[in-house]
Amino acid sequence: MSKDKMYIYKMLKPILGPIFKFYYNPTIIGKENIPKEGRLLIVGNHKHLYDQCLAIISTKRPIHYMAKKEYFDGKMAWFFKSVGCIPVDRSKKDNNATNSALEVLNNNFVLGLFPEGTRNKTNKKLLPFKFGAVSMANKTDSYILPFGISGDYKFRSENLVVKFGKPYKVSNDLEKENKKLESIVSKLIDEAKNSGK
Repeated sequence: MSKDKMYIYKMLKPILGPIFKFYYNPTIIGKENIPKEGRLLIVGNHKHLYDQCLAIISTKRPIHYMAKKEYFDGKMAWFFKSVGCIPVDRSKKDNNATNSALEVLNNNFVLGLFPEGTRNKTNKKLLPFKFGAVSMANKTDSYILPFGISGDYKFRSENLVVKFGKPYKVSNDLEKENKKLESIVSKLIDEAKNSGK
């Protein structure tokens, strides 16, 4: 992220963050688990366009999110570009996006990623996880911080909860690690749902 984009990110967050918190009234559990420095992948389930906002308001660290390239073609393109999002072409293996994401991690920044690859609009708790998160964590020796989101994005919501787990590093067995990550996120979703908000 360039200094200009970091400036815009840091300028917008104190304005938009409190508005988001007031409007959606989210409960945030475990934000103390977010490392204050170092290479980090923040990953979890994806049910709504605003899911990334829950992570953004939970840490002072800027988060670079990977987002589908269509977001960069519409009226809100300026916003996604200005806050350091990385466009991803989901119709192909997007090496440019992957390289940009690896660069973020190698520079000790934070990368936000949804392993489901798209918003889950089904009745299933999770869509099958893609390997991008565990693969990039392995290649860059980065920590993964899993989270689970439950509830509804409604005005003054009474059940919107995000719960962060503990950061950890992955092994070279990506098949095993991907299943582990999916299992952890699934458990965090249940814990968020049962948090008693």
